[in-house]
Amino acid sequence: MHPMADNAGVKTRHFLQLMLLSALWGASFLFIRIASPVLGPNVMAALRIALATLTLMAIMRLANEPWPWRHWRELLGLGTLTVAVPFLLYAWAALHLPAGYSSLLNTMAVPFGVIAAAWMKEDTLTATKALGCLCGFAGVALIVQLGPVEPTPSLLLAALASVVAAACYGVSTTWMKRATTRMSPLSIAAGIHAAALILLTPGAMWSLPDARFTPGALAAVAVMGIVTSGFAYWLNLRVLAQVSPVATMSSAFMIPLFGVAWGHIFLGETLGPGMFWGGALVLAATGLVTGFNPLKWLSILRAKTD
Repeated sequence: MHPMADNAGVKTRHFLQLMLLSALWGASFLFIRIASPVLGPNVMAALRIALATLTLMAIMRLANEPWPWRHWRELLGLGTLTVAVPFLLYAWAALHLPAGYSSLLNTMAVPFGVIAAAWMKEDTLTATKALGCLCGFAGVALIVQLGPVEPTPSLLLAALASVVAAACYGVSTTWMKRATTRMSPLSIAAGIHAAALILLTPGAMWSLPDARFTPGALAAVAVMGIVTSGFAYWLNLRVLAQVSPVATMSSAFMIPLFGVAWGHIFLGETLGPGMFWGGALVLAATGLVTGFNPLKWLSILRAKTD
């Protein structure tokens, strides 16, 4: 196989994996809006993490994967930054902030991650990647179509909580990338969720009397725990082990695209022209940041068939 064709195939696979992650995580903001007001942020976040931990434990058992106990300090730190803090902040923000706003603010993970990756010398901040970030922000703005809202203290605090959650994702991605050189993606995913569960269990027990366990809320948490947390985090770490931290975080730009799409399909939300133009910008942004060039890939594929 031609090396350029092989490289194009790898980039295509990573691109498709990032799109799958965006589809899964885009749906999670809708599920958070369903479950958090009913269960409460503490209980919802803990249940989500508990189900993710059980899912990953089952996969580890099937794969005969050992637990990385000797890396417990690193897993505790990563679990705090990438699971416990952002899950709890997004769950609280959902009480006051529309899902579209949360998904838009989630893209702030990319600039924080770009800066952290450059600072830790895991990646370089090029003009192309900077342009990709700008295209992504413009795209998500068109998709979500933010309108004027009353800047109440609770809404501003919820927005700030979402930004802090996104910053945790962005800053910790480079650290997570380095962890994949010492541990397998599966063991990291299981370890950070187990650590986060330990951290959030006391708060969940304290809030348990106020939680209302409705079928809809429990179903939403089940999907988030098993699919968008357990499976998706494992997939994300598998991709992260093979590409740069900045490339992995580019999926954040596509999350609002899928979040709005799921809202239209399942909740009947109206789609405007911003969805289509914004979607094109988001896909362009992902290509710029990841280095995926569909035209180059097609030319290599055509050359193989000639």
